[in-house]
Amino acid sequence: MNDSGPGGGGYFWCLRHDRVESGDDVCPAQHRLGPYASADDATRALETVEKRNAAWDAEDARWTGEVS
Repeated sequence: MNDSGPGGGGYFWCLRHDRVESGDDVCPAQHRLGPYASADDATRALETVEKRNAAWDAEDARWTGEVS
């Protein structure tokens, strides 16, 4: 990964400002998701998180035998 500045390279979704950030214009790590390869990917960060959480919840349910 490129560590060329405060953001470490790439594009991030800022949870504080609901926007894509990159380069030197990034909020602290605790307020952002990423890095993503493109601004479009960063824009879809919350959708990606939602899909991953649903998949992990389904896997947890399968693992514990809670699947009907």
